[in-house]
Amino acid sequence: MKLQLEKTDGLNTFTAYGEGYVSVNGVRHNCNLAVLPDRLLPNWTQATFETLCAADFELLASLDAEIILLGTGNQLRFPNPELLRPLVQAQKGLEVMDLPAACRTYNILMGEGRKVAVGLLLV
Repeated sequence: MKLQLEKTDGLNTFTAYGEGYVSVNGVRHNCNLAVLPDRLLPNWTQATFETLCAADFELLASLDAEIILLGTGNQLRFPNPELLRPLVQAQKGLEVMDLPAACRTYNILMGEGRKVAVGLLLV
């Protein structure tokens, strides 16, 4: 599915997504990826959903974002609550959704000027 916003002002925007990939500003990515409006973090984790660890969430907690999204692939799956300790300590919440919803939600929030970050599990 292709996505478009009216104006992005040079910010990172999801322009497409599909089975095992997302496109940010027209560039296709096939690896796990964290995206903020002003930067990309390719391979933010090497983990699959089943092998996520607290360190993966430490990185998300350290990002300059008021809203953190986690895209868990084609299925909505919730991580073990113990893994979320870094986010709790940083007083940041996490919204978990499937990958398409995470991409669409990120674009909407980013378009509103919100400080948003999304971690996507593509592998």
